[in-house]
Formats: sequence, structure tokens, C-alpha cells
Amino acid sequence: MTSKAWFVTGASAGIGRLVTEQLLAGGHRVAATARRPEALLDLAQKYGQQLWTAPLDVTDTNALRQVVDRVFREVGRVDVVFSNADRGAVGGAEEMTDAAINEQIALNMTAPIQLLRAVLPHFRAQGGGRFIQTSTMGAHITTPGASMYHASKWGVEGFLESVIPEVAPFGVGITMVEPGAVRTTFGANLNIAEPMPEYAGTVVGQLHQYLASTDSVTAEAPGDPNKVAAAIIASAYTEPAPRRLALGTDSYEAMRNALTSRISELDAQKEVAAAIDF
Repeated sequence: MTSKAWFVTGASAGIGRLVTEQLLAGGHRVAATARRPEALLDLAQKYGQQLWTAPLDVTDTNALRQVVDRVFREVGRVDVVFSNADRGAVGGAEEMTDAAINEQIALNMTAPIQLLRAVLPHFRAQGGGRFIQTSTMGAHITTPGASMYHASKWGVEGFLESVIPEVAPFGVGITMVEPGAVRTTFGANLNIAEPMPEYAGTVVGQLHQYLASTDSVTAEAPGDPNKVAAAIIASAYTEPAPRRLALGTDSYEAMRNALTSRISELDAQKEVAAAIDF
């Protein structure tokens, strides 16, 4: 596997941390950012100049642009950008606070959009690059009580779908990684809304009961995070860039069922659709 230079956001934990570890162990150069870069100190001590680190809150667009410029200036050519920082918010739509809604959009949708926009001039200047975005099977399916999480992921995928043909002429490939449930700390770090008693007897109330009964909804998830990290790294060597990367049997089956159901619903409306033509 030819050595590449990677830029990873959200590298302090979860899939971002594992991707960073595997890249470094494989001899790749990594520029890693996190809100708490001290969490990467052990890797910095072990790998020295092979690892470049900086603090970054990806929702701070000005800081994001400055860090991107620094990475390409100080590291040089960056072959792959792995946009990985995200978080989940759960609760009924009516239960969500304005702050929770704003965080979901800022972190899961606006930040990746601005990261790609900041990276593109550098990719064009160096003749190409690969942009890999952490998404989810939740960009194709929905579950009650996770409306804003789904909205943010559906939104960023719509953006990337549109941009893919825009940047292909510059040698830039984009991949959306769509895991199912993976055994990471994601489920332990959810932003959970305060329950409203009016929803106690609904699916939202059932969700709150379940969340109250467990420390992490991903503690026993079927997805192996090390295998997910390895698949993400391998995708950077696939040509052309895979538009989507479904990871996990649960992801594949959920996405396939959702797409098949939509096609059936659309086909049932064929005559109605045609009836409004001139």
C-alpha cells in the first residue's frame, strides 16, 4: 500500500482515532485535529514528526480555514482528507432545544461543507485528492427521535452528491462512508433531549426509556470499529472513488430496503406523475 498523507478531523476518539492509529502504523503521514489534541499526545510521542496535530473546533469556520491552510503549507501535499467529526442528538422534534438543533447542523452538515470548500483550492493546485466523509446508514433511513441527526446527514450527502461532478475534472474524488451501528463511544456521547411527558406513550417515550436503561446504545453494536477503519483507509486506494461505502450487514440491509421501498412507492405513482404533463 503506497504511503499517502492524510488529514483527519475528529481524530481523538472513535473511528477517527482508529484510522489515525492504523495510518501511522502503516507508515503514512497524518495531520490530525481534535477539540482536545492532548488526547493524541501518546501517538505524537510514539510517531514524532510522522504526526502533525492541531486543536480544532470544526464548527468555527474561520479557524477551520486557517488550519486547512496550515496543514497544506506545513505538511505539503495531502492526498486524503477524512472528515470525521460528528455527534448524535436524540429526542422528539418538539423536545429539541434550539442549541441542540444548531449544533447538529453546524457539526454534521455545515462543518463538512466548509471543510471541503477550504480544501478544494489546495486539491486543485496539487492536481487532485480524495475527500472521505463520515456519514451513516441514517442518511437513507430514519428513526423516530433522531430527526435532526438524520436531517444533518441527509443534508451533507445532498451537498456532496451535487459537488462530486463539479470537482471530478480536477481529479478530486469524494466518498461517503455509511456505517451501521459500530462499537464505539458514539452512543455514550449522545445529546439527549429532556423528555416531555406528553410523549411518554409514544415511540419517542419508548426511546427515552431505552436510553435511560443503557450507558451506551453502541456498546454491543455489531460493527467492528477496527474493520471499519481499515475499510475507510482501503477505499482511498480504490479507483474511481466509490461514491458510497456501506459498512456492516445492518447498513447494507437497511439501505437496500429503504431504496427498494422508495422505488415501489415511486412506481405506484407513475400514472399520476404522467397525468400532469402537457
